[in-house]
Amino acid sequence: MENNAYQQAAKQPASSLRWLLLGLMWLILLGAGLYFSYESEELETMQHATGFVDIVNDARTRIRETDVVSIHDRLAAGERFFLVDVREESEWQRDHIPGAVHIGRGVIERDIEDKIPDKAAEIVLYCGGGYRSALAADNLQKMGYHNVISMDGGMRAWREHHFEVE
Repeated sequence: MENNAYQQAAKQPASSLRWLLLGLMWLILLGAGLYFSYESEELETMQHATGFVDIVNDARTRIRETDVVSIHDRLAAGERFFLVDVREESEWQRDHIPGAVHIGRGVIERDIEDKIPDKAAEIVLYCGGGYRSALAADNLQKMGYHNVISMDGGMRAWREHHFEVE
C-alpha cells in the first residue's frame, strides 16, 4: 500500500509540470497573437504627424490614384501591370496581394530602374493605407516614370473588402 501511494505521488508532479508547461505555452501563444493583432491594428489606425500628412497631400496633387476595388477587378480580369508593395519587409511577410512584387519604400528609388526599366510601364503602388505609395508614386514620376498609380486605402482597404492575400 505504501508503494502504491509513493507511485501516485511520483506521478503527480509530472502531471502538474505538464499542465504548467501547457499553460505557459498557451500564455506565450496568446501573448504573441495579441502582439501581432495589436501591431496590425496600430499600423492601420495610426494617427500621422501633420507634417507627414502635408507632404502626402502635396504629392497627391501630382499623382494619379485608384481604389482597391478597381485594382481587384483589373487583376481578376487578367490585366497586366506591375503591382508593387512598398511597405516594410515585415509587413510584406505578414501578407500581401497575390501577384505583387516587393520593393520597399526605403529603396524603391534606388532599385526601380533595375526591376522595372521601362519608364512607360504601368505601375500600381500600394502600402498600408495609401500614404507611402503616394510619396513613392510622386518620386517615380520625378524619375521619368509616367504611368504610375497609387492605390488609395492600401492593404487596410484590401483586407476590409476581404480580398485574397498571400
